[in-house]
Amino acid sequence: MIDLRSDTITKPCDKMLKAMINANVGDDVYGEDPTVLELEQTIAKYFGMEKAMFFPSGTMANQTAIKLHTNPGDQVITHKYSHVYNYEGGGASFNSGVSFKLLDGQKGFFDSDQIIQAINPKNFYHSPMTKLVSLENTTNKGGGYCWDISEFEKIQKVCKENELGLHMDGARIWNSIIAMNNDPKIYGNFFDTISVCLSKGLGCPIGSVLVGKGKVMEKAIRIRKIFGGGMRQVGYLAAAGLYALQNNINRLSDDHRRAKEIAKKFSSKDIVNKINSVETNIIIVELNKSVNKQQIINHFTNHNVIFDWYSMGVQKIRIVTHLDYTEKDHEDLMEIVDKL
Repeated sequence: MIDLRSDTITKPCDKMLKAMINANVGDDVYGEDPTVLELEQTIAKYFGMEKAMFFPSGTMANQTAIKLHTNPGDQVITHKYSHVYNYEGGGASFNSGVSFKLLDGQKGFFDSDQIIQAINPKNFYHSPMTKLVSLENTTNKGGGYCWDISEFEKIQKVCKENELGLHMDGARIWNSIIAMNNDPKIYGNFFDTISVCLSKGLGCPIGSVLVGKGKVMEKAIRIRKIFGGGMRQVGYLAAAGLYALQNNINRLSDDHRRAKEIAKKFSSKDIVNKINSVETNIIIVELNKSVNKQQIINHFTNHNVIFDWYSMGVQKIRIVTHLDYTEKDHEDLMEIVDKL
């Protein structure tokens, strides 16, 4: 089976499992798990930020960040394609009592001028108070694209001038770091909080980390507790994250290369109306309106291939390369696409 629905479907390799089994653990609720502490300190240092906290999921990390930056009734500026708006179960309204001001823009991007236009006047009490800007890097629904660092500088300037928090949903930030060859500390310079996922491209079975500036992060442990995220001997899971940081970041370039080759192969087919230019590990294929999508699904299913058939739209298919997608799988898929 070739499963390219998501980069979340990977399983720990033997070496990762060995690291997990042999982890030195303690009670993390008491702050006494040495492996968790090592992971948090490693990631904080990696991004040049003051504090990091381990979470069971990226959604919980993002939701904690939103609550750290806002009060009930406030408003968050984000892109209409963003994960915090589309794929977190309405958590921002449920957990923090906030609303979203949604911005438009190609590839999941927006710019500083759009933010300026979206900020509600502070003295106009009929409107929600704008308190946070949240962006996503790489952009999932936008097609796996990487933000230009120069835009972060402009956005940070607007946020500082208007006393707004700035959060990055960095679920696939590792892909951006490799694709753009950026120093991770650059991100730490611009953002107040960043959530980073360990269970996508890095291949861990679970876990995300929220990293941020010390003052902003002061209440993070309390919010994580309220959300039910306190964990005990969780160093067994943190050990997977440490292994991944040491072994699975640089190899993301293989995922990116294969994704570009898949996109090139699909682009030669008459069934395709449009395909995104690939920067990282996400390919979004838009079929011609006249194409029977079910026939395409049947073709790949009959060859034991699974893509994300539905989350991107009626005639769209999302394909995501990952750690468990081997070179042999890649060669086989190229032949299967040729048979379309």
